[in-house]
Amino acid sequence: MLLPHGAVIVLADGKAWEIYRNAGNEAAPELTALPVPHLVEQNHGSGTRHGSSSGNPSGHQLDEDAHAAAVAAWLNAKVASRQIEHAVVIAAPRTLGELRHHYSPQTRQVLTGELSKDLIGRQPSDILAALRAR
Repeated sequence: MLLPHGAVIVLADGKAWEIYRNAGNEAAPELTALPVPHLVEQNHGSGTRHGSSSGNPSGHQLDEDAHAAAVAAWLNAKVASRQIEHAVVIAAPRTLGELRHHYSPQTRQVLTGELSKDLIGRQPSDILAALRAR
């Protein structure tokens, strides 16, 4: 996968997230870590799921869904304000599914790619290797 200069790479799982920017170019990407802002996790679920019962996810799962929704809201806001022109999202499989529920149409347009993999806490070289292997 080619990463344009300035592309933002967002990594997420159900509890944590990281942000990188490609400070290099497409031929020689170089990921630089960016500060991770605090998220306001208000949206507990992707629609019809509320509360915990045998047919609904646990409170823990609702917290993870709220985290994914908050990451997507941050990404949507940065795309809408034209601070992000190219984005790649790498997330744990379930988190990636939840993120997709919350992408704005503008965010969908700037997504260069997605990778369903949990890479939180990994080195930038590992992240680039996973993207190359895609």
